[in-house]
Amino acid sequence: MPRAKQAATALKQVKPSGKKDETFFELVYEVARQIPKGRVTSYGAIAASLGAKSSARMVGWAMNGAHNVKPKVPAHRVVNRLGILSGKHHFDPPGNMEELLKKEGIKVENDQVVDFKKKFWDPVEELGF
Repeated sequence: MPRAKQAATALKQVKPSGKKDETFFELVYEVARQIPKGRVTSYGAIAASLGAKSSARMVGWAMNGAHNVKPKVPAHRVVNRLGILSGKHHFDPPGNMEELLKKEGIKVENDQVVDFKKKFWDPVEELGF
């Protein structure tokens, strides 16, 4: 069974779009849409939830293009494994990622989420994968 098909069957609680052949990016967006306001996750955590642990960079590429996706994807809630806003340069303007997080009650200092471990949302744990 191809990896994308395996991931799609594992996403029962994520409410996939129902398309017959979902791409990896679409699966990433479906997981990202589940991140609650006021919480953050990492590129690697999303990759792991899709059964592709070593694909954190691909998740990053998906987030880079998320501003054109409908329904909306909260890409500002996805940071690197240390809580650093490594994708901020893909927001217009670059400070927008931090502003969006602050509006949700997430403190950011020096481009890093304060209390990252407390704010971290793990899709594998939270969605029961």
